[in-house]
Amino acid sequence: MEAELQNLEDRINSLAAICQQLRTENVALRQEVLVLKGDNKRLADKVEIAKSKVEALLEQLPEEAE
Repeated sequence: MEAELQNLEDRINSLAAICQQLRTENVALRQEVLVLKGDNKRLADKVEIAKSKVEALLEQLPEEAE
């Protein structure tokens, strides 16, 4: 009986450690997601600016004669 209780205690401790590790990893991943969302927004804004500049340049080109 003592061995079974010790085994159960070991398993509970192991599970608790895994739980804590997953919580820590979850926090880190949430922070990484926030950073990546910020990067994505910044890059999307840069793409929009570049798109606007290209469109403005295209409008300045003379029309092609057919």
